[in-house]
Amino acid sequence: MLEERISEWRAYLRRRQGIGVPDVDELEDHLRSQVADLQVAGLDEEEAFLIGVKRLGELDTLSREFAREHSERLWKRLVVAEAPEGGARWGREALVALALAVAAAVAIKVPGLFGMGFEDGGPAAESFYIRNVSLFVLPFLAGFFAWKRGMDTLGLLKLAVPFLAGAVAVNVIPFVRGGDTERLAALHLPMALWLAVGVGYVGGAWRSHDQRMNYVRFSGEWFIYLVLIALGGGVLMGSTVFVFNAIGMDAEWLLNNWILPCGVMGAIIIAGWLVEAKQSVIENMAPVLTLLFTPLFTLLLLAFLVTMVVTGSGINVEREALIGFDLILVVVVGLLLYAISARDPLAKPGFFDALQLALVICALLVDAMALWAILARITTFGFTPNRVAALGENLILVVNLGWSAVLYATFLLRRGGFAPLERWQTAYLPVYAVWAWIVVVIFPLVFRFQ
Repeated sequence: MLEERISEWRAYLRRRQGIGVPDVDELEDHLRSQVADLQVAGLDEEEAFLIGVKRLGELDTLSREFAREHSERLWKRLVVAEAPEGGARWGREALVALALAVAAAVAIKVPGLFGMGFEDGGPAAESFYIRNVSLFVLPFLAGFFAWKRGMDTLGLLKLAVPFLAGAVAVNVIPFVRGGDTERLAALHLPMALWLAVGVGYVGGAWRSHDQRMNYVRFSGEWFIYLVLIALGGGVLMGSTVFVFNAIGMDAEWLLNNWILPCGVMGAIIIAGWLVEAKQSVIENMAPVLTLLFTPLFTLLLLAFLVTMVVTGSGINVEREALIGFDLILVVVVGLLLYAISARDPLAKPGFFDALQLALVICALLVDAMALWAILARITTFGFTPNRVAALGENLILVVNLGWSAVLYATFLLRRGGFAPLERWQTAYLPVYAVWAWIVVVIFPLVFRFQ
């Protein structure tokens, strides 16, 4: 079936281009690679071919015309041929995702059976939930992907290791309740475990560059779906308060102790399932989002740099400011990753690539200024967990951004291809996880009373 579709596509290109054009074979290799990656991600041949041709349209004008002219017919044929099986698969995945969402919601309430509930656990319960919240839900999300990808027993055991290690680390290491190291561990453990979820998402094939890039795409869209669900959840909670207040009853206990915690746990699972389900129907939203937010963030950082130069103001290096700057830089790196994941690596450099380089350079300058301010603060007042964490994270980001700028400039000057930039980003992902584990495990032992 796939060979028939590819033959149809080749015939269309040959007919429209004429004889003697050597690019068709190269385009076919790229199309087959796209189809193979999409099939590994869970799509069947027809779905993978349809989306692969659409993606190829960003590279080749005739492929774009083919996708436009044939997509409706191909989609109808796909639905007619695969509806019973596809519908059963969709329904089965929905039931599994729903069951895991309920399991995560139940898990967050189980500690209440042992006196560690939200409403009556006191400071000890608060400290416990701060450290463990990601462990109540991310193993279920990883389990959903492991089930969908059909991981074997050995793969499942390997997948469980980081979650068990995280549970031991945050519950055995003697944190100071409410201290800096506890807060840092609570912030960094989800980052470390998110990479473990990625291993489940790619079915254990983490060494594959293409699969790591697929996980980058998934992560961006998962976040968007989660935000949309959160907005809907906010409306639901507001409506709950309103209707119960209308009959003279206070519903805040219900919201704070049940709807909010259980809803957040379930939403994380459901958002992951929605991204997976959507991939079988339409293309990802990465191109639209990157076109929208790349110029906005570039203008933001440019305005900030100009304001600093004009006013002579320095960066505030208090804890809240450090966290805020790190979050902005992480968003920029995430936007860079998302933009790279949405781009066809064989397309020629254009205006948007130059805009991406401008964003990277602006972020690099801001990061360098933040690093200077952090080093000055450490030199004057000494080392603290927050300052060391901020220093390490900014060093990691400056290395990523610096080499990304070099690779982008090389690509724009047509002295190199786009593929090295892609591979640099996906190969660098484990660095973030390693640093997150260092903050979770090593910091509490080094800064024992903070």
